[in-house]
Amino acid sequence: MHEEIKKRGAEVIAISTDTVFSHQIFCKVEPLMKDVKFLLAADPTGKTARDYGVYMEDAGIARRGRFIINPDGIIVAEEVLNPPVGRSVKELLRQLDAWKYVYEHPDEACPANWRPGKKTLKPGPDIAGNVGSVVTIDEILAD
Repeated sequence: MHEEIKKRGAEVIAISTDTVFSHQIFCKVEPLMKDVKFLLAADPTGKTARDYGVYMEDAGIARRGRFIINPDGIIVAEEVLNPPVGRSVKELLRQLDAWKYVYEHPDEACPANWRPGKKTLKPGPDIAGNVGSVVTIDEILAD
């Protein structure tokens, strides 16, 4: 996963309200963490989680949040889920591709489920109510 993210010019910083010690143990015992190459940061006071609006005061933990921050330091996308449900890495990669594309082509927009090489939209008054003339629902739903 990390290599796919790096190919897109992005970086991962995973932040948890657990302690550094807890992260060390987790990385040793969890098979999925065996070859982790991204930064894992501890936020035991919850300050960063609060700053991003994901801290659950009553539970003392953070919801699972994913934030895409563009090269200008602007949060352009976020996904926040309660702890029982995980996020989709495939969707993260798709969104990174789309955000990179629109950053490099600021006069274009990516429709739902856009993938590299697929049609894009030209934002403006002419596209309102006419997206279907550029992209079909079958194209949007296709994997």
